[in-house]
Amino acid sequence: MSVAVGFALAMGGLVAVQGAAAADPVRPGIAVLPDLPELGFAQFDPAKSNVVPAAAVPAGDVKTLASKAMAAGTGTYTCPGFSTVDDATSVEQLQADIYAWGPYAPYKVGNGNGNVNWRLNPYKNPSWYMWFHSLRWLGQGIMAAGQGNTAALDRVAAITKDWVVDNPYSWKGDIGAYESTMHRTNVLLCLRQAIVSGLAVTALPAAYGWLDSALVNHATFLTANWSGAWNHGTDESIALFGVGCTLNRDDYKTTAQNRLAAGITTAIDEQGSTNEQSTAYAQFNYALWGRAVTALEACGASAGTTINTRRALLANWLSLATNSLGKLHQVGDSEVVATNPIAGTPLEYAGTRGAAGLAPATRVGVYSAGYVFGRTGWGETRPFAQESTYSIRYGASRALHGHSDHTAITYTSRGRDILINGGHAGYQTDAWRTWAKSQFAASAMTTPLAPETYPVTKLTRRLVNANSDFYEFADAPGAGISRNRAVLVLKDPDLIVSLDRASSTKAQQFQTLWHLPSDQKATVYSRTTAIGMKPGDTSRTILFQVPYRQALPAGAILIKQGQTSPIQGWHYPNIFTRNSAPTLMFARSGTSASILSVIAPVPATGSVQYKGRWSGTTYIVDLVVAGAKVSFGITAGGSLYRVP
Repeated sequence: MSVAVGFALAMGGLVAVQGAAAADPVRPGIAVLPDLPELGFAQFDPAKSNVVPAAAVPAGDVKTLASKAMAAGTGTYTCPGFSTVDDATSVEQLQADIYAWGPYAPYKVGNGNGNVNWRLNPYKNPSWYMWFHSLRWLGQGIMAAGQGNTAALDRVAAITKDWVVDNPYSWKGDIGAYESTMHRTNVLLCLRQAIVSGLAVTALPAAYGWLDSALVNHATFLTANWSGAWNHGTDESIALFGVGCTLNRDDYKTTAQNRLAAGITTAIDEQGSTNEQSTAYAQFNYALWGRAVTALEACGASAGTTINTRRALLANWLSLATNSLGKLHQVGDSEVVATNPIAGTPLEYAGTRGAAGLAPATRVGVYSAGYVFGRTGWGETRPFAQESTYSIRYGASRALHGHSDHTAITYTSRGRDILINGGHAGYQTDAWRTWAKSQFAASAMTTPLAPETYPVTKLTRRLVNANSDFYEFADAPGAGISRNRAVLVLKDPDLIVSLDRASSTKAQQFQTLWHLPSDQKATVYSRTTAIGMKPGDTSRTILFQVPYRQALPAGAILIKQGQTSPIQGWHYPNIFTRNSAPTLMFARSGTSASILSVIAPVPATGSVQYKGRWSGTTYIVDLVVAGAKVSFGITAGGSLYRVP
């Protein structure tokens, strides 16, 4: 039976290979830089333009140093590694032309002699296909080749040469081959170093002249096709600089330097925000620009001060974007990722959850690129994990790795997630990605009858106090629709108040969505109140709406969970995992809506009582939250404030 099954798998391309002991290293091998916190999947959307023009004044301090040694071509470009794409493909698998990536079964992509079918995409996954064409999956073989393993060298060289022959310049017609050019360029450079190291020679042997020709073609491609001021353009410029350093081509290096100088001031703005609209990509960009500095300085160029100044600002941004669980708020195309505790920066404190380093100087960051990050504190008077943290999105229209998440709130409190976004579903063009990027995957007021317009959202008012933070946002999420969200974040007791107001020239459905973590079960108790709680947990979240200038209709609170038509009630902690998660919908219909929500995390046995009253033109809500009394007011103009 096992033989028959194995034969069937092999015939279908799926294979299971037993590991074998690797050959003992006989040489030190090549130097490889540490992996960056790169997102391990395709970083492009085939349906969108992947070019981002540089819009700011370029840095004037990225330049070539006057150095005779560097002019003689003695600079170095260290292999940047393979970003874990090679982890699942062993040297033994490479000998059989097998490629493995992600959760997918290893797949035989060649004839066993290095002749590969580069059009394969058995899992119909753009990430699988892009990494296939990146050649990063050859990493273990390249490392072995650099240590003197001639069999590994022969195989990775054969596969690489096969790609070069089967994908002649220009390969722009194939999106996977095109988008992976920067990564593949680095693999070619790593292979070149492995050949010299593994064969114990000082120059590339003539038999491998095709490799330098391929590097020239890749450099020509990168020169002609710059993706601009975002992570793709940065990666491309670093790789182009690497070819220039390796082949002693000043023209490549100069072009790369100029592009890095042009890109840095747009990719990271004067406040430290990236233009990626994703917290995970912001963290990647911090590391990527550090890699740019390393490459420049190792091969005769000065990185100047602008890059590191912008990186320092981004480090502070990332520290404020860190929640009380030591994770980045999951915003945009972001999986749930931990904050990297970079020593000597505010990230050290944030990433270690207060165990090392110095706390950032502020607890709230408001960024014109469209981010509000705040917290009750940095663990000064209570444990770091017991602080409450929040994010709110606004600003420019959706772009790059952004989602339709304007006015959306994420929130942690009492050592756990309270409000979340739908997460990141990957880059396949299907209904799941459409939902995950949409307004319906965000904790915000939605208008499902109107097509999305990806609005520009303005922060119209804000006031930050010691124990309360207030923000107001306004936009037009659809034709003839105006939307306003006022948010009040309270400390002691910790809770969030949200007042959503909207009007429309046509009858609409107005739905304020509150996405809860997948480990919680939600229960509706009345038109006003619902509770989310993980069975056996020490805390629960009470969510309720207060009738304010509008009566609550029947069905004012609905639970949507695990729905597929339409899709609703899910969470993607990563692109390979989709969990059913409760979404509470506070619903209205008509030409206007006023939805006043309170999200109160309390102990498992805690309760919340409220009473509303008018004081002149101000509406006051008196609360008792798990025994603690607090009141907030709504002015005639819609401002929220904590009543002293």
